[in-house]
Amino acid sequence: NTDVNWIENLSLSEAMKKLTPRERHILNMRFFEGKTQMEVAEEIHISQAQVSRLEKSALKTIRQYLTL
Repeated sequence: NTDVNWIENLSLSEAMKKLTPRERHILNMRFFEGKTQMEVAEEIHISQAQVSRLEKSALKTIRQYLTL
């Protein structure tokens, strides 16, 4: 259903605004550009473990926003 898709996209867009610019950048690279955590880490000069932690935190923030 296109109405449901539109609402879901709007909700996700609003949830993404709750993230820091760095978290948004990491999620964009991971899920919209399809990069691995290692590729993201190399590109923004941090460790893969840091990417993993930031990604996990960002996804938790989005989940919390979407379940309000």
